[in-house]
Amino acid sequence: MLRLRILSALVLAPPALAAVWLGGWAFVALVSLAAAVMGWEWQRLTTGGFGPAGVAASAAGIAAAALGAQSPELALAVVGLVGLGVAGEGLLRHRPATAWLAWGVLYIGIPVTSLVWLRGLPEGGRAALVWLFLVIWATDIGAYAAGRSIGGPLLAPRVSPKKTWAGLIGGMVSAAMVGAVAARLLDHPSMLPLAMFSGLMAVVAQIGDLGESWVKRRFGVKDSSNVIPGHGGVFDRVDGLIAAAPVVALAAWAAGEGWLAWR
Repeated sequence: MLRLRILSALVLAPPALAAVWLGGWAFVALVSLAAAVMGWEWQRLTTGGFGPAGVAASAAGIAAAALGAQSPELALAVVGLVGLGVAGEGLLRHRPATAWLAWGVLYIGIPVTSLVWLRGLPEGGRAALVWLFLVIWATDIGAYAAGRSIGGPLLAPRVSPKKTWAGLIGGMVSAAMVGAVAARLLDHPSMLPLAMFSGLMAVVAQIGDLGESWVKRRFGVKDSSNVIPGHGGVFDRVDGLIAAAPVVALAAWAAGEGWLAWR
């Protein structure tokens, strides 16, 4: 299984990084494809099937990807309206898991908007996304390595029987190292702020991972799907990224994009 996971990562990472590097419609296409699959996965996860709510979640994610760079406010408005529509339709028809289906629209649409908006920043968008992807990957690798080699007390045994506090710390250290290297390569005056923020994003990513694990345990599902050999579904691969992306986008917006304006 580990070999299969590594092989899948080696196959998927280059096109993902290429789309981030190219930006524009290449990145929008990548994110749209992921959003479409996640809409299917979310309804499959929460109801065991696929229907109008899953189609709506996919469509909202694709719309958010198309609008996010130029008009993030409109993208979020579309996502919110589709979420309300899914909730209203579910209540009228007394559909099970209505709240979960409506939440899925937001769970997909908000991170999609955040990612596309970040990549579209006129100064530093490319660097910001490369940094974010590397931070998430470093978190996963560091957490896996530390958890397997050190072990110790479990982080959240009721949610995930494998995650440990050692793994969390290992992920934070690995992410902080990526932040420090990024700050040096991009001529930041100090490595410490970006290193600390990268470590914080490792915590956010782990929370996202645990959140998805909790949802899967709630519905008795092992993986969101099996479209990625060795990894399960798209949600299983990007759960940390979709948790961290809105936080990074909010920080960039609050700071006037200044700390992400990497030249």
